[in-house]
Amino acid sequence: MKINVNSTEYTLNVPDNTSLLDALRVHLNLTGSKYGCGEGACGACKVLVDGRAVPSCITPVASVQHKSVVTIEGLEKDGKLHPLQQAFLDEDAFQCAYCSPGMIMAAVALKSRNPHPSRQEIIDAMQGNICRCCAYPRIINAISKA
Repeated sequence: MKINVNSTEYTLNVPDNTSLLDALRVHLNLTGSKYGCGEGACGACKVLVDGRAVPSCITPVASVQHKSVVTIEGLEKDGKLHPLQQAFLDEDAFQCAYCSPGMIMAAVALKSRNPHPSRQEIIDAMQGNICRCCAYPRIINAISKA
């Protein structure tokens, strides 16, 4: 099967029910998306599929054929961080940083739909993204300021 990841087309020889997360991490060596719960509930593995943040751990790779997949690695352009990546750095929104790729991808999806979300809209949009370090105030500030 062929999939488009970060504007590059790849051919994978994997079973259709292989998770997108496994395809990315194991077969394409794109390890930014993290395995968390394996049930699509924690958000650590979120990637963008046609602009929507989806949990890659429960998304079959076959379902993303003919779609555009963007991972955390695909946000950087010409050596420059995406504004949300930079905002997370500026606001010290990382602690252990395990959740950060998924948080950033969910925030990118939010900001593409709503460039100036309210604090409550940010909180609502980030439901399903868990930070075990409880850096939520800094994460919300980063998203607000990006």
